[in-house]
Amino acid sequence: MAYDWLKGVADDYDVVVIGSGLAGLTGANCLAKCGRKVLLLEHHYQLGGLATWFTRKGGHIFDISLHGFPVGMIKSARKYWTQEIADSIVQLRGIRFVNPQFDLTTTFDREDFTRLLIERFRVPPATVDRFFTDLRAMNFYDHNPETTGTMLERYFPGRDDVKRFLMEPIAYANGSTLEDPAITYGIVFSNFMSKGVFTFRGGTDLLIAKMSAELRRQGVEVRKHAMVEKILVEAGPGGGRRVAGVVANGRTIRCRAVLSNANLKGTILKLAGEEHFPPAFLDEVRAVRINTSSCQVYLGIRAGETLPRIGDLVFVSDAPAFTSAELVDFHTTSRTFSVYYPETRPGSDRYTVVCSLNARYDDWNRLTPADYEREKARLIDETIACLERFVPGVRAKIDWTEAATPRTIEHYTRHWLGTSFGTKFEGLKVSMELPNQLPGLYHAGSVGIIMSGWLGTINYGVIAANNIDKYLLARSRTPAADPASAPP
Repeated sequence: MAYDWLKGVADDYDVVVIGSGLAGLTGANCLAKCGRKVLLLEHHYQLGGLATWFTRKGGHIFDISLHGFPVGMIKSARKYWTQEIADSIVQLRGIRFVNPQFDLTTTFDREDFTRLLIERFRVPPATVDRFFTDLRAMNFYDHNPETTGTMLERYFPGRDDVKRFLMEPIAYANGSTLEDPAITYGIVFSNFMSKGVFTFRGGTDLLIAKMSAELRRQGVEVRKHAMVEKILVEAGPGGGRRVAGVVANGRTIRCRAVLSNANLKGTILKLAGEEHFPPAFLDEVRAVRINTSSCQVYLGIRAGETLPRIGDLVFVSDAPAFTSAELVDFHTTSRTFSVYYPETRPGSDRYTVVCSLNARYDDWNRLTPADYEREKARLIDETIACLERFVPGVRAKIDWTEAATPRTIEHYTRHWLGTSFGTKFEGLKVSMELPNQLPGLYHAGSVGIIMSGWLGTINYGVIAANNIDKYLLARSRTPAADPASAPP
């Protein structure tokens, strides 16, 4: 008989959270702190979504993808999680760029970028200051139609090298392109420029363990291996509809609100169902573009071997100039190495390297099984060859190699088309509008680029949790219209 992963779960909750990405985890924690009865359901055997890890023989622990975020993460971790988690966030100081146009290292903050733009790229100081000041003043509500490419050309006409320096790391971080709205670049870039790039010391295995302990302390019921198949809808007051519960692993669990940390389009079109939304809203949903995905190559360094310090993040490319198309090309030469030194996991003497490449889902999904394995092997071989430019002889030090593709991400996260970065900018409006279309249904995650990455998704989880708490409070004040709140 199959194990019942929902054994002991109650039949009714205030809120069910679908998915344990950082937005889902944070939303669940905030709601529990508000006194809400919360059930968090994760289909995978690990929590964290893309902020997770895996282990392999030989003592290797690999963090999924690249984990760099702005300094604001410290405040969010302290306010919405614990001081202990906030205290483990440290700055990465060695950010390196190596390409045909320049080879440099930076601390990736406004002061150092200003110095490099003026001294290395010979940009007039007044232009540099105006650029940073204007971007810092960008506001989501300005509705500025200008694209990132047009904006960069306005400040730095004809300077492809400057555009590469400013654009390439942000494109790696959230899949943005030169054709996307300038605001989606400006807000993210300004956040990083505040103090630089930070990461969690100890690895995501330790982070998720600390978050799990805090969830248990707050009383959140957390279940893994729990696949949500459907969001249930019932008739609401005034002839409308509202959320009534979920079906998970074939079992019905009632609730008054759902926070979905699943992909936005999957949440609406698959889990809730098109029949519960007006045609005009469905048109908006279908028009939302899915953002790009990524590939990762995981390189495990044999126990006892060491690596020289080549930088914490190393952006490498052989492309003569930056283009959004080249960055996601199937044979791109643009990749980012994230080097995990022993101090990344205090008490460990191990080194690992994770290489990330932006990618398109369709390029990998159309391959035959044999071609798929061959292309993954190519990816690994090209990545090691590239790393050997910085660490000669590194191939002999590697005793574990593995590649992940957009198909891997789709399999383990159920993200629509295997996206690493959620949806494009128009997804944010649809996500925020969702509870107005179907009361009780909320979404939080990577939408609209602004809300992508660790900091964006955590903060969006907080926003959604606050809105859910207000919704539940309003329902409790009208018990006559709420069968779930009536006495037994």
